[in-house]
Amino acid sequence: MASKPTEALVTVACLQMEPVFGETARNVQATVALIEQAAARGANLMVLPELCNTGYVFASRAEAFALGETLPDGPSCQAWIDCARRLGVYIVAGITEREGELLYNAAAIVGPEGFIGRYRKVHLWGDEAIFFEPGNLGFPVFKTRIGTLGCHICYDCWFPESFRLAALQGAEIVCVPTNWVPIPGQDPDREAMANIICMAAAHTNSVFVAAADRVGVERDQPFIGQSLIVSYTGWPAAGPASATDTEIVMATLNLADAKRHRNWNAFNQVLRDRRTDVYDQMLGSAHNPGNF
Repeated sequence: MASKPTEALVTVACLQMEPVFGETARNVQATVALIEQAAARGANLMVLPELCNTGYVFASRAEAFALGETLPDGPSCQAWIDCARRLGVYIVAGITEREGELLYNAAAIVGPEGFIGRYRKVHLWGDEAIFFEPGNLGFPVFKTRIGTLGCHICYDCWFPESFRLAALQGAEIVCVPTNWVPIPGQDPDREAMANIICMAAAHTNSVFVAAADRVGVERDQPFIGQSLIVSYTGWPAAGPASATDTEIVMATLNLADAKRHRNWNAFNQVLRDRRTDVYDQMLGSAHNPGNF
């Protein structure tokens, strides 16, 4: 008798929202309310936008530093930990992280067991370079009870190496807190370039992608929304969301499929087919590859 395929069902929610700049307590309360709504609908993995507790458009380093928090003992992360424990869910949330005199555009990864880890944005965009240090942790993956999670932040997605290194280390889903802004040359009749990039990365690495964007205009900077969840096939499993509204985008995924269906045919498997005689197996990274 054929055995039943291994199930690794996870219901993912991308929580699209509009933070109010500088109103950290209000923003965290809003994230908790959205997490509670998604959990009531069955979600157990929540992805929140980039810098969702502070807002994004800093006027000075002093302003950014004043809004930074340490991980995991800062009030925002502690609120997410309490929420994760109470609801039995996993949360990936963008945060301004302070470590000594340094600031990072970071994400906190928490779950029912507490603080799991942090990711620091590797590729800084625009004026972020004035306020933040480039991420110094590489592209770690986080093994949890629901699956192996990767994490990128916004502009990281424009670098194929980001997704490839996550996949090589065993990531089944890459969670993307993001603050997408309008891109020059965007065809108004086509899906956002950011969506296309996430779809291509999912397909070429056989990983799921969950990208949670923000909406609204902050200090004259518009954000484009359109959060989405992408299957390992590269096609959207849910979304994109609206360009303007707070919205919860949800999909139930079998994370095991990211690895189970990685063989495209009898000959081709996208990670195994890499020509490591031509380029370095881990693209110069010191991280060890997983079982792909």
